[in-house]
Amino acid sequence: MSTKLLAVALALAALLPAQVPPDAEIRKILAQRIDEYRQSVGIVVGVIDSKGRRIVSYGALEKGDPRPLNGDTVFEIGSITKAFTGLLLADMAQHGELAITDPVAKYLPAEVKVPQRGGKQIRLEDLATHTSGLPRLPSNLKPKDPANPYADYTVEQMYQFISTYELPRDIDSHFEYSNLGFGLLGHALARRAGVSYEALVASRIAKPLGMNSTAITLTPEMKSRLAVGHNEKLERVSNWDLPTMAGAGALRSTANDMLNFLAAALGYTETPLAPAFTRMLSVRRPAGAGMESALGWQIFSRDGADLVWKDGGTGGYGTFIGYDSKTRAGVVVLANSFVTSGALTGVDDIGQHLLNAAFPLNQPPKQHTETSVDPKIFDRYTGLYQAGPQMTIAITREGEHLYAQATGQIRFELFPENEKDYFAKIADISVTFQTDAQGKANAMVLHQGGGAVTIHRADGEAPPAPKQHKEVAVDPKLLDGYVGRYQFAPGVTLTISREGDALFAQLTGQEKFPIFPEGAKEYFFKVVDAQVTFETDAQGRATALILHQNGVEQQAKRME
Repeated sequence: MSTKLLAVALALAALLPAQVPPDAEIRKILAQRIDEYRQSVGIVVGVIDSKGRRIVSYGALEKGDPRPLNGDTVFEIGSITKAFTGLLLADMAQHGELAITDPVAKYLPAEVKVPQRGGKQIRLEDLATHTSGLPRLPSNLKPKDPANPYADYTVEQMYQFISTYELPRDIDSHFEYSNLGFGLLGHALARRAGVSYEALVASRIAKPLGMNSTAITLTPEMKSRLAVGHNEKLERVSNWDLPTMAGAGALRSTANDMLNFLAAALGYTETPLAPAFTRMLSVRRPAGAGMESALGWQIFSRDGADLVWKDGGTGGYGTFIGYDSKTRAGVVVLANSFVTSGALTGVDDIGQHLLNAAFPLNQPPKQHTETSVDPKIFDRYTGLYQAGPQMTIAITREGEHLYAQATGQIRFELFPENEKDYFAKIADISVTFQTDAQGKANAMVLHQGGGAVTIHRADGEAPPAPKQHKEVAVDPKLLDGYVGRYQFAPGVTLTISREGDALFAQLTGQEKFPIFPEGAKEYFFKVVDAQVTFETDAQGRATALILHQNGVEQQAKRME
């Protein structure tokens, strides 16, 4: 029985050899995500394994457009571009054109003063593993058009920021996801090669791998195959342009082209890039929650297997690419929408689930309707229920409120749907009380994750009430520095959003709840006994957060 609630389950199932599901099952997942959950307009999945390649698609090129998607449909791939930048670095090092340990300053104009700390310089490999100490974005990125936020950011502005930035921590000491770092890396590699980033990708990767629909600048013919991007309301949005930070996320591609990329990474095709693909994984840095950061990739290792992956998102697209080193299966997922809030965010969960069923698909919580009942009824249900040899669930009443608390877990409120059926708002959990002839509960049925467990009543004392926290006033300007997505593990993220002067937190697959300040960086939930502490850089922008719950502290790094 699971009673994790808001707590993050980091004890992930082992990565065991498994086959990618058949086409019909994949199509069912896509149809549910599009037709039932309304989380995208169209999605294309590409699969490669020892049996060959296949494309599964569902949906449309644009909302209201009947044209179907296929393996040649063009998408913005966002931060999957970083895998290309990492491959360029590895390949150029393989050919002796540079060393991954070279300082980035070596490939920039002399007037650019790259920040140093502790006598160390930022190296190319530090940029490629998100350990340079540079922030996610430069503070002088102030777009004229928020719908295309990188379009007017210039090289001169990037140089100016780099030259004046003070590193908040030692180089190569801490993982901090950085679009700026990869933008700078792509720029430096292009300068070393004497060509544009786009030309470098074309000559070193796209042409050798036969990726004829992978580029930044689209031809008229490619534009005719471009899937239109949509936001989380499924409204059409603008495409993004990243002229200065192209290496962080400027590429467009197709599922067929990305399968060529995976075929090379998995060794299914002979390519001069094979040594570079291997080298990409040879440099690894800890990235928290059991993950590592390689040259452009993220890696989750378990029981002798590596799940190698990268996700991406722009204003209108959500993407994922990954492969299992043990099963030699690869998956790419391309969607023409990008969801940043709610129970379902992005398409990472689809890609990870297809590679290994141990990674669950995100599910929206079941909808419940709260009703009013006589609070005196609650007295019939209060007491201890024996869930296992060392696990009890205490049902308690405080005034007109009913609460549940499992051994070692947080206390949460139960809301009535009727006199015997109750539900939690912090997770997809509901309870049905079974009563005797006098109306007193002798058991309860716990419904969670599609399952139901009957738990019988027992004797004992209820746990103490949670520690009280006091809300204080803080400057609302601080809140913008905390907004973003924080990852505990693959498929498990906490999304922090702002509405006016209020801050909200939402764990993958759960509802959104307000969090309240008890300090400039310390916030607490009122619905559960859990708190959040933000870790920030010198500019006050959060680089990570710590979730405090049940005496356990779990750190989540900020994502793109």
